[in-house]
Amino acid sequence: MTTHETRSPAGLILPTYGRDADSHPELNTPEYRSSALRYPKQPLQYLPQYLTEVTGPLLGQERCGEHDHDLTVQHNGEPLGERIIVSGRVLDSGGKPVPNTLVEIWQANSSGRYLHQGDRHPAPLDPNFSGTGRCTTVEIWQADEQGRFDHPDDPRPESSGWQGFGRCPTDADGGFWFRTVKPGPLPTPDGATEAPHIDVTVLTRGMLNRVVTRVYFPDEEQANAADPVLSAVDPARRATLVAATDDRGYRFDIRLQGDDETVFFAL
Repeated sequence: MTTHETRSPAGLILPTYGRDADSHPELNTPEYRSSALRYPKQPLQYLPQYLTEVTGPLLGQERCGEHDHDLTVQHNGEPLGERIIVSGRVLDSGGKPVPNTLVEIWQANSSGRYLHQGDRHPAPLDPNFSGTGRCTTVEIWQADEQGRFDHPDDPRPESSGWQGFGRCPTDADGGFWFRTVKPGPLPTPDGATEAPHIDVTVLTRGMLNRVVTRVYFPDEEQANAADPVLSAVDPARRATLVAATDDRGYRFDIRLQGDDETVFFAL
């Protein structure tokens, strides 16, 4: 134990005692009877995970892999569909980059089907495409080129190996990029058709929960015009959901706040 002196507001010199960092007692210390109330007496018990714990892609931070941002190499075979690269930056309200952000994507496959048991679209799954990815900074989910998701809820026949999920952390400049296949259009339960798009979630410092948005493609003008989700967005803000083209493929910057804030969806 160390001792030093402090001076009170009245000018008195008072001793102050501080415990050394390595002198903490064991959890169960008879001399400190209150310690008996401050630690568990029984061994830790495993709690099974139910729907509320496992909803969504099960990719914890410890499961980030070197290919999470490349949805085309996550399986043994080649996924079907047009190869594309989606890149961009995560920016704050002042236009400054936000580094160390987790970006995740999920998407339908090239047939327009998600790898999800809730997707009833009768398009084939792609066994080489799961439709999920992450990039620390961003995650995406998408269907394969036929619009089918790699998920047991999607009853359509499988195709060739598409994962459909990616993740990627942003770099010091807030940048991220994903290599994937362009998703197909997706039918909705009410008979409408959603344009090809990639779903994106972003989680960064100062945020208690993720935000969710979408990436639409500028070369799908007719499909975008008929998309029920995009049509429900204020026309003045729809452009924040449509990627631009650049020399790499598609460019999609995510603005977390400000006048040009990206449209985020309440899910």
